[in-house]
Amino acid sequence: MAKRPTTTTRRTESGRSSPRKRTAVNSDLELDHPSLYINRELSQLEFAQRVLAQAQDDELPLLERLRFLCITSSILDEFFEIRVAGLKQQESYAATLRGPDQLSPTEQLVLIADRAHALSAELYTTFNALLVPQLDLQGIRLLSREYWSDRQRQWLRRYFRRELAPIISPIGLDPAHPFPPPQNKALNFIVTLDGADVYGRQSGKAVVAAPRALPRVIALPESVASDRHEFVLLSSIIEAYVGELFRGMTITGCYQFRLTRNSDLFVDEEDLSDLKRALEGELSTRHYGESVRLEVADDCPAELVGFLRAQFNLSDQDVYGCRGPVNLARLAAVPDEVDRDDLKFDEYQPSVPEPIQQAEDVFEAIRAGDILLHHPFQSFAPFIDFLRQAAVDPQVLSIRQTLYRTGSQSAVVEALLQAARNGKEVLVIIELRARFDEAANIELATVLQDAGAQVMYGVVGLKTHAKMCMVQRREGRKLQRYLHLGTGNYHQRTARLYTDYGLLTCDAAIGEDVQALFHQLISPGEAPRLKRLLQSPLTLHRLMIEHIDEEIRRQQAGEPAWIKAKMNALIEPQIIQALYRASQAGVRVDLVVRGICALRPGIPGVSETIRVRSIVGRFLEHTRVFAFANGGAMRVYLSSADWMGRNFFNRVETAFPIDDQTIRLRILEEFDFYLQDNAQAWALRSDGSYRRIAPGKQRRRLAQRRLMARFAAEPASAGS
Repeated sequence: MAKRPTTTTRRTESGRSSPRKRTAVNSDLELDHPSLYINRELSQLEFAQRVLAQAQDDELPLLERLRFLCITSSILDEFFEIRVAGLKQQESYAATLRGPDQLSPTEQLVLIADRAHALSAELYTTFNALLVPQLDLQGIRLLSREYWSDRQRQWLRRYFRRELAPIISPIGLDPAHPFPPPQNKALNFIVTLDGADVYGRQSGKAVVAAPRALPRVIALPESVASDRHEFVLLSSIIEAYVGELFRGMTITGCYQFRLTRNSDLFVDEEDLSDLKRALEGELSTRHYGESVRLEVADDCPAELVGFLRAQFNLSDQDVYGCRGPVNLARLAAVPDEVDRDDLKFDEYQPSVPEPIQQAEDVFEAIRAGDILLHHPFQSFAPFIDFLRQAAVDPQVLSIRQTLYRTGSQSAVVEALLQAARNGKEVLVIIELRARFDEAANIELATVLQDAGAQVMYGVVGLKTHAKMCMVQRREGRKLQRYLHLGTGNYHQRTARLYTDYGLLTCDAAIGEDVQALFHQLISPGEAPRLKRLLQSPLTLHRLMIEHIDEEIRRQQAGEPAWIKAKMNALIEPQIIQALYRASQAGVRVDLVVRGICALRPGIPGVSETIRVRSIVGRFLEHTRVFAFANGGAMRVYLSSADWMGRNFFNRVETAFPIDDQTIRLRILEEFDFYLQDNAQAWALRSDGSYRRIAPGKQRRRLAQRRLMARFAAEPASAGS
């Protein structure tokens, strides 16, 4: 029996120690042995570490480094709100269900706390020791109170009295005023007081909640700023003038704190008559879920920290000291406020494929052949034009589309609304349970229904995550289907920030499959047999394993055999075991996994031929590509699904084949760009840690930059 992974430490870039698992593995083990699996939660924290490394990279523009710091903070927030919250629930219920690594919830929480505390400390070290001094050198200053000039103090006091004092409700703590429950992730202050108030009360403590409607970063006006870009944090203003809220009393301390709560929504699907109404009821509770993490200023006295911890029934390991703002994510407003193009990524203008530029309309271009779009290197505009043309074309009879996340001010939604108002049959399947977009999607559903569109919510118990749009157009005596299938959401903003593929096609067999899928989502009946598409939860998992097993047979027969796959997460154990079997047979397996990966590569006798890379760059990698040599007759799929249990079994997903040989070769060439990246790539080691790949004496190769240069409307500059 192999030993459990033991814990060592490694030195981070800030010089702090953080835990690293070193695993002794016996190659004779069964492929479901716990030692062959990396814990998914620790893998997620490793991803946060890789994002933080971008903030520490002095080759990146300074304000973009600040953005990466803020992104890291946001990743940690969601990690605690969802993943840690879920483990705490399992622990409280004494749950016995475990993942493939067989760690109990309690064991995981201990390991998470160790790793997350080190990561949080490194986050603040990066902010204080690296970014703040460099921002200061560039005339971008986050002014703390000791550096305010007299004029600034006067302006800030007026700001406090005008904007803050009228809407703050300080609450003194006494038997008549128990500790007020803080909202999830809201900025609060615990204040200590001396003296008695007008009623003779001497509670000694009060709580002040910062107004959520006000910005957390305030730009000083030119009239009082000593430099072009000077900012003051809202927390500093409150700390400076909080005494004005407690007249006649002496303030002896004022300390920031923030509580993270469980933000996962629960809907009882066994007793559900109206999903929309049930979610609306749940949304109101999100701000007050169970306590998960307490962040508090690191200068807060231990006695006061203990008092706060007790209020929220948290342990010592749930308390995180902060050497700076308790919510670094709020600093994301600074780059947007600063007009310094030299400190940001160069502007990038994506291109439009030639077939679309040269055709009379998008429908003509699609009839001439399949068109692959790779965002954000290529523009999202062709899809918008596709929908807009469909909305006004008198020959178009209907539009059917899935929506998971769309964003506000969406051109996609505007086109659908216009189509409905123009009398087209518009059917939209909206996933109401898209995490943190539930409220926006409920509002979207109402707007579309009011315009005359038919809105459905998919299947109870399954999230509809497939990305499909189908336009049916009368052409002579024929009803022609035009399709868009994608790996990412129909969201204009994220199409500029996330890498995703989209396929425009009028392939008849794929069109029949998409028609059948829409019918399956809205109508009862047996599932039709699809000709070209793979779908979850019915066929995708089984056929992925069959394709992997086919590569094993090809390898054993001496035929071309390899597997190339790119995704956001890989944790489904049966898929991992199939990949281990492929490696044992000698199949070369190249995986590009952005985030969580539970597979351990490079284990002798188990995964020697598997290599796993993660790319963290300017854009968030989001494409899903599954490719198989198939003896030389390559199979290439694009998909909305990651290789996770939820995608295979708890969601409606699609994987669609790429039949055009030119497009297949293009996808594989672009995949190889990621394998050749030697500057923004990280290699996963068998112990679960990642090693950043350095170019050494070789020419720097960045996959994203190469794609920008290939597809830019104008040549990409070296600063990108």
